[in-house]
Amino acid sequence: MSDTRVVALVGSLRAESVNRRIAEHLKANAPEGVTVEIANGLGDIPFYNEEIDVEPAPAAAQALREQVAAADAVLVLTPEYNGTMPAVLNNTIDWLSRPYGAGSLFGKPFAVVGSAASSFGGKWSHDDTRRSAGIAGAVVLDNVDVSHSHSEIDPLEDVEIAGRFLAALTALAEHQPEAVA
Repeated sequence: MSDTRVVALVGSLRAESVNRRIAEHLKANAPEGVTVEIANGLGDIPFYNEEIDVEPAPAAAQALREQVAAADAVLVLTPEYNGTMPAVLNNTIDWLSRPYGAGSLFGKPFAVVGSAASSFGGKWSHDDTRRSAGIAGAVVLDNVDVSHSHSEIDPLEDVEIAGRFLAALTALAEHQPEAVA
C-alpha cells in the first residue's frame, strides 16, 4: 500500500466519545503506509451560510477544507442523534461541499463507520451521511460500513469488532478509483 492520508471526521464533539476513541485507535493502529489525521475543531465552524462563505472563508472552515483537500480519503466516525447524523457533521459536509462540484469532498473516496447507543448502532446516521456526501460529490464506498451498538459492548474491548473498524480503514485506504472509459 502506498502512502495514503485519511482524514477522520468525528461526528461527536465529546472528547471521550466512543467514536473519538475509535478514531484514535485507528490512528494508532493504521496499516503501514496509512496515516490517519483526525480533523479537530469541527465545533468551531459556524453554521453554513452562503453570506459568510466568501473570501476569506471563516478560518476554521478554510482550515478544514484545506485538510480534506490534501487527504487521499475521508473516513467518518459518527454516532446517531435522533435517528440521523449529528448537526456538527451535517454542517461539516455542507462546508466541504462548496463550491458545488469543486468542494474538497468532490471525488474523494469516503466511508462511514461508527458506534451508537441505539440498537442499530447508528445505521440511519451512517446512511444519511453517505447520502449527503454522495450528493456533495464524494466517492462513497457503500461496501465499507461498520455500524456497532455500544450499548452492549465497548467496540475497542472486543478484538473482532475493533478488527472490523481497522478492516474498514484498510479497505478505504486501498480503494482505487474506477477507470473512466
